[in-house]
Amino acid sequence: MTAPEDLTVENFGPLLSMVGTWEGHKGMDFSYHNEEQETGQTSYFERVTFSTFGPVDNGNQHLYGLDYRMAAWRSDELDQDPFHTEVGYWLYDPAEKQIMRCFMVPRGTVVIAGGTCEPDATSFTMTAELGSTNYGILENKYLAQNASTVEYKVDITLGEGEWSYAEDSVLKMAIQEDLLHHTDENTLTKVSD
Repeated sequence: MTAPEDLTVENFGPLLSMVGTWEGHKGMDFSYHNEEQETGQTSYFERVTFSTFGPVDNGNQHLYGLDYRMAAWRSDELDQDPFHTEVGYWLYDPAEKQIMRCFMVPRGTVVIAGGTCEPDATSFTMTAELGSTNYGILENKYLAQNASTVEYKVDITLGEGEWSYAEDSVLKMAIQEDLLHHTDENTLTKVSD
């Protein structure tokens, strides 16, 4: 549990404005669709919840973060199970001005993406690369052979009562020579604290 005196922009940086529950109704996913054996777009609804924790101390490093849970439903399947979920952490290192997103998806992929930003930033970018020992990507053997994520990038923009993202997961697919840019974007509005 984070002490009230720690809940400052100096500690949490831009993450402090993301605390709460958010929903986005205009998500757009561009990806490979296995059933149709072609790429296409899918509209989706998403809900994300962020709650604070920290500091977490690694020696002299002090991280402040958000525990997060995310679920997305195809717009025409809101009464069914989500087609995508994530669990993880968003972290801020105020001394080094490093912002990080550490997450896992149940397909067997783990990503630690990171970047640099000022505490009062209203936009920032986080990236990860396959094979990097700092901001990197891990995946199971099947994905490594058939749909390996070789790069990940997400651009975040914060606004008053909303935030948006545009992310690009670059995939090396076994079924084609060209890399596939699997993209997702949405704007989320705060629905509760």
